[in-house]
Amino acid sequence: MIHQPHHTLLHKLKTMKSHTLISLTIFLFLTTTTILVSSEPPVCGREANGALCPSHILCCSQWGFCGTNDAYCGPGCQSGPCFGAVGSLVNRSLFNEMLKHRDDPICPARGFYKYDDFLVSGNSFEGFATTGDEDTRKREIAAFLAQTSHQTTGGWREEPYTWGYCKKEERSNAYECEPSDEYPCAPNKQYYGRGPMKIKYNIMYGKAGEALGVDLLNHPELVAKKGKISFGTAFWYWMTPNPPMPSCHDAITGGWTPSEEDEEAGRLAGFGATTNIINGVAECGQGPNADAEDRIGYYKRYCDMLGVSYGDNLDCEKAKPYSFTSKAVQDMK
Repeated sequence: MIHQPHHTLLHKLKTMKSHTLISLTIFLFLTTTTILVSSEPPVCGREANGALCPSHILCCSQWGFCGTNDAYCGPGCQSGPCFGAVGSLVNRSLFNEMLKHRDDPICPARGFYKYDDFLVSGNSFEGFATTGDEDTRKREIAAFLAQTSHQTTGGWREEPYTWGYCKKEERSNAYECEPSDEYPCAPNKQYYGRGPMKIKYNIMYGKAGEALGVDLLNHPELVAKKGKISFGTAFWYWMTPNPPMPSCHDAITGGWTPSEEDEEAGRLAGFGATTNIINGVAECGQGPNADAEDRIGYYKRYCDMLGVSYGDNLDCEKAKPYSFTSKAVQDMK
């Protein structure tokens, strides 16, 4: 009889025990997965008679369940803001390079603006980055990121046009409340600029909240706490016309034809028109303006990174700003 060394027997016993544990783990996983699949019927898509997810920010996965990450919005996604239109033009690596300093230690918004939130929010607004040919779609993404980068810039001179999305809210004690029966200010709530587009005033918070299905009138702070909501307010502003102004979306994609009055006022379609819509009172119709030039600088950098030409009418130096009676639609600087 051959005697094996004690340590060899121990090694074999440990190996057998390890294999047994692995097999048991796999068995339990498969059993649990089967139970979960069988006990939770699909809630959307083909297997649920074409039902949609309960919120516009949720994707219906190929298996018929609702969520917001790659498993739901990626390959096979049936409905909702699937990672398609925007993600096909701006992948995660490019997004990170465009906004390369957004998570810098000196940026107040570090860790807040995430690529997945950008995709989900952008894809949830019909027409964004899907209007026109590929060049038009790329210009719209460049324009959106340029305008919001200026709004949230860290402002450092080193590596110009790379400090976008450094901030998520203004440092302000102002309440920014305007009289409104439809959107009355909530007690002790402040409506200063928050999010990529720095929406202000109770009226804007109320309208954006209605569009997103979130009570921002009573909870304006959510714009600086929830990434999807924050991006959602910016895309809402971008896609929504405010007569006599067109939407930024239409101004950059060719969906807006300037009226005779617009042409006489020097208001023409292009990137310059989006600046006029966002902050024309302070930046347009007065010759060269440093803030307007900063917006253009971001836009050119992003267009270059996307491999697309800039288009016409980049500035608004000779364009008259729109006239308003409400500060809520003119004070977006």
